[in-house]
Amino acid sequence: MPSDIETLERRCPRLGSSVTFGYCEQCGENALPCTKVFDCWWEYFNVTEYLKGRLSEEAFATLAQSPPKPKVNSILELIQQAKNR
Repeated sequence: MPSDIETLERRCPRLGSSVTFGYCEQCGENALPCTKVFDCWWEYFNVTEYLKGRLSEEAFATLAQSPPKPKVNSILELIQQAKNR
């Protein structure tokens, strides 16, 4: 059952459409959150504390230190993920 936070919606700057936080929480590499998760959700709730409680220390550190990928790379990866589904 998704939490209230996972069902929050906003416009994704990468996709250009509405997505839930639940999507952002697992759409990154190796099912980790998107690298833009902090930039996109900080105004809605304390996303840093939420993810610290959900991720291992190593996974959180990796995410926090990952710069967002260029938009073209992100789009190509999303296309490939859609093809794989």
